[in-house]
Amino acid sequence: MSVILNIILFILILGVIVFIHEFGHFTFAKLTGVYVYEFSIGMGPKLWSKKGKETEYSLRAIPIGGFCQMAGEDMEDDDLKKIPKDKRLQSKTVWQRFLIMFFGAGNNFISAVLILFFLALIWGGNSMTPKITEVTKDYPAQKAGIQAGDIVKEINGHKIKTSDDISLYLAIADPKEKSTFVVEKGNGYEVTYKFKAKKVKEKDEVSYVYGIGMKQEKTKGFVNAIKYTVKKTGSIFKQMGVTVGYLFTGGISLNQLSGPVGIYSVVGESSKAGIANILYLVAFLSINVGFINLLPLPAFDGGHILFLVIEAIKGSPVKPEVEEKIHGIGMMLLLLLMVVITINDIIKLF
Repeated sequence: MSVILNIILFILILGVIVFIHEFGHFTFAKLTGVYVYEFSIGMGPKLWSKKGKETEYSLRAIPIGGFCQMAGEDMEDDDLKKIPKDKRLQSKTVWQRFLIMFFGAGNNFISAVLILFFLALIWGGNSMTPKITEVTKDYPAQKAGIQAGDIVKEINGHKIKTSDDISLYLAIADPKEKSTFVVEKGNGYEVTYKFKAKKVKEKDEVSYVYGIGMKQEKTKGFVNAIKYTVKKTGSIFKQMGVTVGYLFTGGISLNQLSGPVGIYSVVGESSKAGIANILYLVAFLSINVGFINLLPLPAFDGGHILFLVIEAIKGSPVKPEVEEKIHGIGMMLLLLLMVVITINDIIKLF
């Protein structure tokens, strides 16, 4: 029964995030007068559809992804259906098209901020101070001299501003090599330590443990909720930026990424921890989806925005057939990447 509930929850979470994203495109398409053929949640065969005055609204069988199909994306189709040229995407100004492309991700960001604020207001937000509150006896950190109460200022040359930064930079550090910690002691002095993580093997699973814990103080109230929301939103963006940067430079491998199957596993764990954790997961994934979509790569919203920037600079648009081919190739590569990541996710499960 729990498996079925997790699957339903997984579909609902992805559905909500996709709806928020595509609704952003849809809203600004309508506001700028672009004809929208179909607004769909899901991919593949239709399960349900309803024709509005102009747009067909549909649910499709594969609960991953969705789309907002606008006039101007397929000119041959536009001609066949006799869509007026002033209702096609190409007829709009660069600024109007930018808003249409950006506000898929923009809606994801706005919704995430609202969810994080709601969480902090109702359940309280973590202080996010990069303070070590627990040091495990006989583990590397304790042996090196780190103590509870130390505030981490740097890890391997990276400035530490929040407790999330500690987790982030330890996650990308090579656990087989010594990491450099700069901590501030209670007397205000900074001390530098160098030590490696301890290799721990349990039930055929290997992990590397430094032996530090960071139990965060809960803060409540309207002002503290705003502070937490700003810090947490910035922290998630930073995590995404660093992760993508390390992915392109080879610091992180594709094996460390998660796709739909990996997300399903996280959903299962979050559901056990209660509604607050599920809502946080929605906010976290929403920012992830928005951030990835804004990367200046073919087939992504950021790729379309890149072509708009090129158009603004050169004073004329890139030939539509050229742009269409580039995005088509990008889509094929993206689907191939998703297949590879999904296979890795399945292998991890077993």
